[in-house]
Amino acid sequence: MKAFLYSLCILLCIVIMSCSKKTDSLAVQVFETSAGGNKLTEVIVFPKGSILDTITILPTQTFQKITGIGGSFTESTASLLNGLSKQNREKIIEAYFGDTGARYSLTRTHIASCDFSLTNYTYAPDAGDISLENFSIDQDRNDLIPMIKDAMKVSTEGFKIIASPWTSPPWMKDNKAYVGGKLLPEYYESFALYFSKYIEAYKTEGIDIWGVTPVNEPHGNGNNWESMHFSPQEETDFVQNYLGPKLESTGQGDVNILGYDQNRAGLKEWVDEMYRDEASSTYFDGTAIHWYESTYDYFPEELQYAHKKSPTKYLIETEGCVDSEIPKWRDDKWYWKKEATDWGWDWAKPENKHLHPKYAPVNRYVRDIIGCLNNWVDGWIDWNMVLDKQGGPNWFENWCVAPVIVDSEKDEVYFTPIFYTMVHFSRYIRPNARVIGITKTDDTLMVTAVKNPDQSIAVVLFNEGIEAKIFALNIEGHSINIKISKQAIQTILIPTI
Repeated sequence: MKAFLYSLCILLCIVIMSCSKKTDSLAVQVFETSAGGNKLTEVIVFPKGSILDTITILPTQTFQKITGIGGSFTESTASLLNGLSKQNREKIIEAYFGDTGARYSLTRTHIASCDFSLTNYTYAPDAGDISLENFSIDQDRNDLIPMIKDAMKVSTEGFKIIASPWTSPPWMKDNKAYVGGKLLPEYYESFALYFSKYIEAYKTEGIDIWGVTPVNEPHGNGNNWESMHFSPQEETDFVQNYLGPKLESTGQGDVNILGYDQNRAGLKEWVDEMYRDEASSTYFDGTAIHWYESTYDYFPEELQYAHKKSPTKYLIETEGCVDSEIPKWRDDKWYWKKEATDWGWDWAKPENKHLHPKYAPVNRYVRDIIGCLNNWVDGWIDWNMVLDKQGGPNWFENWCVAPVIVDSEKDEVYFTPIFYTMVHFSRYIRPNARVIGITKTDDTLMVTAVKNPDQSIAVVLFNEGIEAKIFALNIEGHSINIKISKQAIQTILIPTI
């Protein structure tokens, strides 16, 4: 009898230990940014007791591989850094690219001038120079190239660069102007050479270009600043028969070509044409998209369609910002309030006005990034990294907001809440991470999760509501209770389990 009781006790202990193991407390780090004033503040107090709502991480359910997250090098941004003290310039570069900062891993820049340049310029100004004998990137040597090189110096893991022209040299177009017009077919070969010359020139400077888009916003921008129109058929022809073969023949075939590069609502007609058959698809490595079609809608159906059309190719958001607004200087609360507008508030067609309500800048960023990551987007790039108090400099006076605002005259720097929002993703979601599955019982929380190459898991969630939330975070038999403040973003880091 004693032997039986002893065996029963041992069995009960094993069962209890087994049950305990299934509900082991989860070791995590939690960082929060909130309307209440947290800025990547570490959360160290965790609620006790039974929790009703849950978020469950499913690491064996995997989706796309992350290419990177970051922002854009523009002449406007780079020129502002040149106007700051050495201390503040280095502070900003470190904040974006250093190990203590955002650790940006995917970036974009413009090929020749764009709206966020100081003037209109091209690398090939001589009309009729079809072999581009006088091609030169000298315009970039004062601002853009030094900023990129400084970023490379402090970036431990490095970063990828996507380069986009806003237009061809004007003399190649039917209207001979920087703004609007179409590339004349007789110059398709010269424009393809223009890309090759640019990639080569930057490589000579020690800067590798990872990818290009044939043109920024092929539908145009209302003929306001540098632009050049392509239809889906025209761009596909250019890539299939000119740009792709040119890069291949010059030994630059490893540079990725991303088609489209405009708003998501137009995705279907573009990917249908780009990927219509093997010949048209060959030189397209992926699709680039922008967020300007709506202030709040990330168009999940269109993103899903683009992925299914060519599931092995990149789908990267290459530009987004709070546009048509002047930044609010040192006013953190404004970035959390639904007072911001975009171009659509004033200029969208009546049937599209509903897509552009007033909407808090932080909400717009975090909602879009999470929505994209949960719908097959593998890279997300912000627009200007730094602007001034006016939202420029900008030759067209097309004012926008950036995560970092500076007052060059006073040598002052303001890291807005948008900056901390970007860090929640870029610092903790690393290149080659895999988006993984989640389930949740509270539909008011937006959540995404990835498994990083080092096997750690990063979970980013957003509580847009005006009440704090408490939930149990579960993963493979481990659990921890977590509280997220009202109007807050959290990044939860889970080490290797």
